[in-house]
Amino acid sequence: MAIQPLGDKIIVERLAAEEVTKGGIVLPESAKEKPKEGKVIAVGPGRVCDDGERSKMQLKKGDRVLFTSYAGTEVKFGGNEYLIMTEDDVLAVVE
Repeated sequence: MAIQPLGDKIIVERLAAEEVTKGGIVLPESAKEKPKEGKVIAVGPGRVCDDGERSKMQLKKGDRVLFTSYAGTEVKFGGNEYLIMTEDDVLAVVE
């Protein structure tokens, strides 16, 4: 079974949180901040415009993206955690 987003939604898998700071301090689980970076797992077909045409999605599967702090809805599927968000929640693509 696969999961496919609708409209202008995307599914993102968060990247792992930093465990050690640049200064070498090991962070406990409670002090780790959820990363605002992830990998696009699936992309919807695009938003339906007023004229009935679908807009083209700017993101594609496999893109590494930065998103806002409170972006999306967290879901568990197949034992993994994902975020479902709109394309507008993405701030940038990391190349």
